[in-house]
Amino acid sequence: MGIFGRKSTDTPAAATTDTAAVSPELAALTGEYTIDPSHSEIGFVARHAMVTNVKGYFKDFEGALHLDGTDPSKSTATIDVTMDSIETGSADRDGHLKSSDFFKTDEFPTMTFRSTKAEALGGDDYRITGDLSILGVTKPLSIDLEFNGSAKDPFGNERVGFEGKAEILRSEWGLTWNAALETGGVLVSDKIKLTFDISAIKNA
Repeated sequence: MGIFGRKSTDTPAAATTDTAAVSPELAALTGEYTIDPSHSEIGFVARHAMVTNVKGYFKDFEGALHLDGTDPSKSTATIDVTMDSIETGSADRDGHLKSSDFFKTDEFPTMTFRSTKAEALGGDDYRITGDLSILGVTKPLSIDLEFNGSAKDPFGNERVGFEGKAEILRSEWGLTWNAALETGGVLVSDKIKLTFDISAIKNA
């Protein structure tokens, strides 16, 4: 069972509104959490020259979660990403991504996500939907999440972990720069895969 309680499929229909079936262990996870950036990663994958993938991530970000162990619809998430912290393994490519061709980091230093809806999909799978803002453009984004569990670390911190993924068309946020290839196609894919590996610490 995941972080949010769900009834057994054998539960009679007349009892499906009984919220008492939620386990105390899951209910105890309810609270406010701060994302630990030193043990988390927000990454992306883009198709390059139609033949290979380029992977990258953002070094600097912060975020917070509110988890409700009895009602997933009451859970929320916020993330703020420093766009100048982009890393792809190539200084030249990073510089191009920060430039006016792409993220315009001097003008738009931050990418933000603010959740508007959370859903339990079954098992350890969840979906969180919200507003993703890039270059001053705000569009809806749904992130599919898997709950990896909870634990107390050696320093006494109560932690929860999630892995997530989503796909966007970068052109919808005004990221339209590209270059045509002699063999057909374009240098950079419009579709971008986003990845999230999140460890969050429960606030005291």
